[in-house]
Amino acid sequence: MNLLILYILLMNVCSYIMMGVDKRKAKKRKSRISERTLWTSFLVGGAIGGYVGMKRFKHKTKHATFVYGLPFAILLNIASFVGFYYLG
Repeated sequence: MNLLILYILLMNVCSYIMMGVDKRKAKKRKSRISERTLWTSFLVGGAIGGYVGMKRFKHKTKHATFVYGLPFAILLNIASFVGFYYLG
């Protein structure tokens, strides 16, 4: 249980930071974090952090895949964590 909570926190903090870093790189026209990397971090447990980062940094807010996909990823994360909690 404690490891699951720690994992959820770390993944969400990482996803949040990644959204901020990618936004900063976008403004400076530097090499960016790929969308595949962002989505991987969201789908393995960091969707809430990614969503909060999207809103906080106003990043990827015009991309339908992020606007609609992140809330769906949050639901998947919650279902996965509940499943791990009760089955694991």
